[in-house]
Amino acid sequence: MGLGEGVAFPAIYNLFARWVPGQERARSAALNVSGVSLGTVAALLLTPTIVVVWGWPMVFYLFGGLGFVWYLFWHYRATDTPETHPTIAPSEVAYIREHIPPIPANLTIPWRRLLSKTAVWAIVINHFCSNWGFYVILTWLPPYFNQALGVDLRQVGLYTILPWLAMFVMANVAGWVADSLLQRGLSVTFVRKLMQSIGFFGPALFLFLIGGVTSALQAVSYMCCVLGLGAFALSGFAVNHLDIGPRYAGILLGLSNTAGTIPGIIGVTLTGYILDATGSWSLVFLIASGLYVFGAVVWLLFATGEQVFERAAAP
Repeated sequence: MGLGEGVAFPAIYNLFARWVPGQERARSAALNVSGVSLGTVAALLLTPTIVVVWGWPMVFYLFGGLGFVWYLFWHYRATDTPETHPTIAPSEVAYIREHIPPIPANLTIPWRRLLSKTAVWAIVINHFCSNWGFYVILTWLPPYFNQALGVDLRQVGLYTILPWLAMFVMANVAGWVADSLLQRGLSVTFVRKLMQSIGFFGPALFLFLIGGVTSALQAVSYMCCVLGLGAFALSGFAVNHLDIGPRYAGILLGLSNTAGTIPGIIGVTLTGYILDATGSWSLVFLIASGLYVFGAVVWLLFATGEQVFERAAAP
């Protein structure tokens, strides 16, 4: 699964660079990534019923089968460039080309040059910090409601669904806001830093506050704020690869996403050790909060919305 999923997002970003004009990229990337939270909601809703009715193996058969169905749709409907799409209107091709000149293939990859830019490292660090909070919440939210707040296991699903719904909705709202600000003439750098500040300082605040909650209702409200505000970062760092280097967007996403998978290994495991050793959920949330603040500071200091890597120059 990891081998398969690992190539998906870089491939998608390569398509974004060739298909989506700059002032539409935030909402396009947000809609794409918000599918993760929507899929989480669907899985939380459907899995218990599937297990009860057909047994746990059927969960993997059904979800895996959906992948084959989607592949058929993708195979017949997706193309590398607008010009090669079978049903696109000539006016749409002209509109896309007016905003996106053709991007040449990368025969070689200038790794040293890519890794030498602070703007790249700002994205990499922020992807790491963002996914730390994401993976910890994804993995440990159900045990938190059950163990720390005493929510019955049969009701845990309802409490954990709401924050992911908030993330899905707010990701798309933030994408439209970001693109609207660009269309009004604000600079890409300002918009990306604004979205990222909301997307990191907001979750940091509510993760700091959640350590003192005493009720499940208050906790789920704060978690909705964490994931809902965190979704603004999808219009910050998560689309910035396309700003600084559209020609290398897939490669840059691959770099940052590699860093983004590390919290899924370290963060989830460390959380388990902390809970076993101290039982402190507050400490778990404080670590995530601190990483959000660190990432935001790095972003404000080093990120840019300007194109760092020229589109047509030889590597």
